[in-house]
Amino acid sequence: MKSPANARLVLGLRANAGQFALLVGVNALVGGMVGQERAVVPLLARETFGLASASSALTFLVAFGATKAIANLIAGALADRVGRKPVLVAGWLVGMPVPLLLIAAPDWSWVVAANVLLGINQGLTWSTTVLMKIDLVGPARRGLALGLNESSGYLAVAVAAFATGLIAQEAGLRPAPFFLGIAIAGLGLGLSVLLVRETHAFARAERHLPGPGPVDVIRWRDLARRTSLTDPSLSAASQAGFVNNLNDGLAWGLLPIVQAGAGLSVGQIGLLAAAYPATWGLTQVATGALSDRVGRKRLIAAGMLVQAWAIASIVIWTGFIPWLGAAIVLGLGTAMVYPTLIAVVADVAPPRQRGVVVGVYRFWRDLGFAAGAILVGFLADGLGAPAAIAIVAALTAGSGLIVAVRMRETRQTR
Repeated sequence: MKSPANARLVLGLRANAGQFALLVGVNALVGGMVGQERAVVPLLARETFGLASASSALTFLVAFGATKAIANLIAGALADRVGRKPVLVAGWLVGMPVPLLLIAAPDWSWVVAANVLLGINQGLTWSTTVLMKIDLVGPARRGLALGLNESSGYLAVAVAAFATGLIAQEAGLRPAPFFLGIAIAGLGLGLSVLLVRETHAFARAERHLPGPGPVDVIRWRDLARRTSLTDPSLSAASQAGFVNNLNDGLAWGLLPIVQAGAGLSVGQIGLLAAAYPATWGLTQVATGALSDRVGRKRLIAAGMLVQAWAIASIVIWTGFIPWLGAAIVLGLGTAMVYPTLIAVVADVAPPRQRGVVVGVYRFWRDLGFAAGAILVGFLADGLGAPAAIAIVAALTAGSGLIVAVRMRETRQTR
């Protein structure tokens, strides 16, 4: 698909396969930075630093989610102003000290500080790899492109979580599991500096394609208001993303503690921590492509309800095998939702200011980590972990119903 604005720029997955594949690999490394923490850090809170309450143990996740949410806003705006690649490189530079801080931490405040840096790293790097793939592929196969992007990231989360769980079981919670993070950060920075090319020109070219959608520059605050409140599709996507990451905060922060309390080994906890993002990562290529065929809205609403059932089943049945089944079902529901929500946002956003709109959506989505950590922590301390899990399941089901009522179908057929 050639742009009238610049005949040398060809939009499409096949035309930009090499750079697209490189960005898939870079995003896998971004996911690996999070994966190094999924099984190990919640256990560090209890076993190494002696944090007894859930709300205290989850402060690392509050720091991560709040910082990543703000970094998403900054990344989106900067990517539209200065380009995608500088933001990507900056994100990797910020992420370099994270595994070193986790290894050296003499007290819990260092772990919280590491997660502030990790939040900035994830906000800058993941936001820009998403934008760069959207830029390259154009509107026709956006769902597939985003499925591939999210698949690479969350499969890497799963692999890193499983690997660090196994390492921790054999060599202890520190320092060995975090050597993987040092290698990931170095490789991600090197690839981003040396091989990744700027894609902003593709987004500027897309706005000249025929079809609906504004091309004039819209004020940031107006775009933020539309994305957050007034546009039915964007606001429904924002609240669904918020709730999705709220329940992911439960899976990341509280469930490993619950599983350890039930007598599971570190290796089993690592496998459970990996099964959820692995299923999510493996299936969302198919669900992203499916949304290009059948539309976005039905997949999102159904996926939220599937997630709600999986979370509720954690309370209904206990033990390694039932929890493994729940993790797989939760991953499937998340795969139906995650790439499809970003596709909705990309469908509706003005191409020239796509970074801003994606940044606002990702702000609300990743604020769900912080909100989830606070909510789950206080609920678990006050009512017990089963009640906290059940309430999160109910919130997830309610979010799916909001999508069913409020969201419009946004899939573009041109």
